[in-house]
Amino acid sequence: MIREIKESDLKGLFELYTQLHGNPLPEETAELSALCSKILNDENHHIIVAEEDGKIVSSCVCVIVPNLTHGQRPYALIENVVTDEAFRCRGLATACLDFAREISRKENCYKIMLMTGSKQESTLKFYERAGYNRSDKTAFIQWL
Repeated sequence: MIREIKESDLKGLFELYTQLHGNPLPEETAELSALCSKILNDENHHIIVAEEDGKIVSSCVCVIVPNLTHGQRPYALIENVVTDEAFRCRGLATACLDFAREISRKENCYKIMLMTGSKQESTLKFYERAGYNRSDKTAFIQWL
């Protein structure tokens, strides 16, 4: 099942995120709880998950950004695309990205941007099959 996250899914999402760049499980703190509440209550922040047998097995984040150009149409950013290693190559990440595209269309976005740190050709081809291209823009990152 592909859907937006519920508060009760957060533990499963954090467990999945340990497979994304070696993220550790965060400690349950008041600050983490406040951050989760802020994100879950933000109408422009969408955490999309694939659930199988009660387990969160794939996810992506779609953030809608209000915009003053392109006829004041917003754009969307995709981040944190991850699928549990045991559930890969089953179309779950593609389904999450498709769900994000539908949210972006409903919000009248004029584009969706996605960046990946992966240099693996298989990952880059995956994003191309999902409808993204790597030729229209050049991305630059400044780490803080």
